[in-house]
Amino acid sequence: MKDLQPLVAAFVRKNRLETDVAHRLLDAVAELGEVAKEALKGSSYGSARFAPTPAWQDELGDVLFSLICVANTTGVDLDAAVKRALRKYARRLAAKGDAGSSKPKRRPTLRKRIRPARSSL
Repeated sequence: MKDLQPLVAAFVRKNRLETDVAHRLLDAVAELGEVAKEALKGSSYGSARFAPTPAWQDELGDVLFSLICVANTTGVDLDAAVKRALRKYARRLAAKGDAGSSKPKRRPTLRKRIRPARSSL
């Protein structure tokens, strides 16, 4: 990442592609949509095992470019951010055996069964 962020920043400057963070985020979401589209195509819309499409790698590259632009626009060091994320996931895995951020959901129990009202017809 340390090499990619300055490379992307130089490309953006050279080609006058600077914009605000809101537009960067919209672009990143749009590019992620393109990845999702390729995932659907690569799995025949969920009916087959996924196989990368010819455009898969390019679309992932577009998403990465967009996210690097978001990081550059907001002053985030992605190398440090990814290392922090890995430490966070390792702590979660050690503590609860899951890398997710949400607590396990408990199924609600009904204490009293509610019966529908009887019709007077």
